[in-house]
Amino acid sequence: MAYKRDYYEVLGVDKNADDSTIKKAYRKLAMQFHPDKNPDDKAAEEKFKEASEAYEVLSDPDKKKVYDQYGHAGMENAFGGHGFDWGNFTHFDDLNDIFGGGFSSIFETFFGGGFGGGRSRQQSNRGEDLQIELSLALKDIATGTEKKIKIGVKEACDKCGGSGSADGKAESCTQCRGTGQVRQIRQSLFGQMQTVSECPSCHGEGKTIKNRCSKCYGEGRMGKVNEIMVKIPAGVEEGQYIRLRGQGNVGPRGGTRGDILVLIHEKQDDLFQRDGRDLHIQYPVSFSQAALGDEVIVPTLQSSVKMKIPAGTQSGRVFRLKGQGLPTLHSSYGQGDLLVQIIVVTPNRLNREEMDIFHKLKEFDAKRELKPGKSFLSKLKEYFS
Repeated sequence: MAYKRDYYEVLGVDKNADDSTIKKAYRKLAMQFHPDKNPDDKAAEEKFKEASEAYEVLSDPDKKKVYDQYGHAGMENAFGGHGFDWGNFTHFDDLNDIFGGGFSSIFETFFGGGFGGGRSRQQSNRGEDLQIELSLALKDIATGTEKKIKIGVKEACDKCGGSGSADGKAESCTQCRGTGQVRQIRQSLFGQMQTVSECPSCHGEGKTIKNRCSKCYGEGRMGKVNEIMVKIPAGVEEGQYIRLRGQGNVGPRGGTRGDILVLIHEKQDDLFQRDGRDLHIQYPVSFSQAALGDEVIVPTLQSSVKMKIPAGTQSGRVFRLKGQGLPTLHSSYGQGDLLVQIIVVTPNRLNREEMDIFHKLKEFDAKRELKPGKSFLSKLKEYFS
């Protein structure tokens, strides 16, 4: 029997982890092993599935209780006795929380929102989903914005009206008799087994076209560049998706439209670093400002604010400016904060007058007998040990 990792080990959490911690750990792994980020990577796909299985169990109080008591042996019947597959995943509502309300869940992105069973005739000629990447500056993320984007899509052929037929006629498929599916019966050790699959002749549409349109060659659609508006809510994060329903490719021969998935990227900002909804910035000050104190103007994403620096401020000290960070996506928790780290700058070019002043200051510094503290000496010892 193949080795099966402990579910807590898979998600990287301990047995006392609460629901929020488990969900956060799964979100991180789902983003890391997202198939779109790891195309044709079977190992990543398996890790994604492994993390989803672990989340299915540990996020369900009843399954978790059984697993905590009996381990994997207790889960043998939890997934129908055949092991975990996507049809067993029951926490789709949780995924809206993980990936942000208004954003498509990761499974809906990959599988079009359905699991199990064969495709229906309506699904068989559904248009493809399209994916585009959108890079945003922090200022846009802070306020929310609208972006106009050009994208190539497939629209209904203007010559045949999307039917794919030159004369507007279509015949019922002779192989599947219009059902779009074929059934096969084969003999096995357990008796007769019946399988249902998509008809290979009509590809599940249930009809065939003999007199094809000369412009679209019977497909019923042609390439076109569309201009779309994407509304970006405030507080979005790197790697999240916005799903624009019904704006993707139109399906062949009158099929339904697919969607457009907008993948969010954050541009590197020259001043600020993001940590969730908080922002970090380094602010340089002089020796005199740090020693005597001062009032400085600190830039924010929207404008600037005044901040007092107390006398005797040390380099590296961090001040928190409340409400000057980013908003939380689809939440009423308000703004994050701006954390300002003070950096005392040593001048590297001095004129004669400045040199005289610093030489005088050096005499005072000598009287202070500055020495490394205990914490500094312990760190130094660890470094050389």
